[in-house]
Amino acid sequence: MSDTIRICLWSGPRNISTATMRSFENRPDCAVWDEPFYGPYLVKTGLDHPGRDAILNSVPLDEDDIALRCARDAPDGSPLFFQKHMCQHMLDDIPRDWMAACRHIFLIRDPAEVCASFAATTGAVTAEDIGQIRQTGLYEDICQRSGHAWPVIEGRDVLAAPEAMLRALCTAIDIPFDVHMLSWPAGKRDTDGVWAPWWYDRVEASTGFEAPQPSPHHLPEAARDAVTASRPHYERMQARKLVV
Repeated sequence: MSDTIRICLWSGPRNISTATMRSFENRPDCAVWDEPFYGPYLVKTGLDHPGRDAILNSVPLDEDDIALRCARDAPDGSPLFFQKHMCQHMLDDIPRDWMAACRHIFLIRDPAEVCASFAATTGAVTAEDIGQIRQTGLYEDICQRSGHAWPVIEGRDVLAAPEAMLRALCTAIDIPFDVHMLSWPAGKRDTDGVWAPWWYDRVEASTGFEAPQPSPHHLPEAARDAVTASRPHYERMQARKLVV
């Protein structure tokens, strides 16, 4: 049996998921994979996301093959294989059996902040776009498959106390904490998805987890239904979150 530890982060968009990927990637023992199922998600939904053509021309599209790769060793042989997944990408017909071979982290953010930030880039947002309804179902399914209650973390908590939260998180998924997780060099990464030019400007400028700030984005009136539908699911996950 492989000794590789596969770690799946389950988030919605406009959270600190990419910064968390940076944090794990800066460990000397960890390889990362950025949103493996984004391609199949775009194909199946037909959504016209920024950079759609470039994405579909450069990422794997066979969800069965992607699922097999998620359950394998890291491509470079690293002991840790961190995979950043977006909950909304896991449509009902995407394979899930591979998840039993992984350890899991669930990352949450207030849906009003998520919707405001998402709409600022795309011009519109639905509850399906931000994945919080799907996240609660994934949490229940994954915990049932594995027989383990995996940690839930809130982005603003990590930003407020990075070392304390990351230490607690590493304990919760049974890996050693590494101080390299607290900072990283600014700039682009070869491991970033091809969608980075539309979404990653802020994280590319970062060198660590920044202190939490009020959202700079206004919530459009048209986004309020998405917030209302998502909030009960956010609150269910929030009640389970890791606190230090």
